[in-house]
Amino acid sequence: MKILVTGGAGFIASHIVDRFIEEGHEVVVVDNLSTGQRRNINAAANFYQADIQGRWLERVFRRERPAVVCHHAAQIDVRRSVQDPFFDAQVNVMGTLKVFQNAVKYGVRKVIFASSGGAVYGEPQLLPVSEDHPTRPTSPYGINKAIGDEYLRYFRDSCGLEYVSLRYANVYGPRQDGNGEAGVVGIFSQKMLNGDQPVINGNGRQTRDFIYVDDIVEANVAALTKTAHGIYNVGTGQETTINELFGILAKLINPAVREVHGPAKKGEQQRIALDAGRLQRELEWETKVPLQDGLAKTVEYYRQTVRTLST
Repeated sequence: MKILVTGGAGFIASHIVDRFIEEGHEVVVVDNLSTGQRRNINAAANFYQADIQGRWLERVFRRERPAVVCHHAAQIDVRRSVQDPFFDAQVNVMGTLKVFQNAVKYGVRKVIFASSGGAVYGEPQLLPVSEDHPTRPTSPYGINKAIGDEYLRYFRDSCGLEYVSLRYANVYGPRQDGNGEAGVVGIFSQKMLNGDQPVINGNGRQTRDFIYVDDIVEANVAALTKTAHGIYNVGTGQETTINELFGILAKLINPAVREVHGPAKKGEQQRIALDAGRLQRELEWETKVPLQDGLAKTVEYYRQTVRTLST
């Protein structure tokens, strides 16, 4: 099967590309390399350096004729979305809409969409949050991910485009950017390894549902290979405070590092954990990597990365 993966040079999608290729699929990657890294691209993939907002996107669809699109290209920084909501909408609404329109035009059978369970629901009324929970996002990023879900529903109803929207919890693991774009695990890990002081935003009691990237990959494989449609949460159902995360990473890297707090960030969600029961029941998926084990694997990756950059 031919699969087009947008954002395939990025943290999450590059792992998905690797797994699709391992499964014997033909994979086409589209990435503008604004945040993705060329070194993440599997050599067996057919790579186009192109922006989802640009003219080249339709040329890729016309030339490659993929059966499935796995759409991960996005503006992923929640704080940037607060500072510049227009730019976020350009990429995450208009760019996403171009992907979906081309999917319809060129006969794509299914779209797998990387949505956000950590942003679309807003402050939860009940934890863990199920897919039935109202969407009340607290940031433009969350608003625009919810819009992507609605466009997919529209294209399915009007054009018959099948889709699976995977609402990810807070994903971490190897290849995650540790330089501030996104991902508190990567930011804290690299700062600790470099001897710099990480700063916790606010009081650190805000919670996140941290899920290892391999479990996200398995959700995408299930969405590809099993009969599924609609919206699925992808998370562990467990809350972890940022202070708790800091403590685990400090024990793994440098137990002497101090817990330092800074101002809270505007638009930051206070609590979240996702109920992935529907994904477990319908697609026979389950989380396999406990937080402690996933963080140990991730820290080891950053140890190698920091060592490589410093030599």
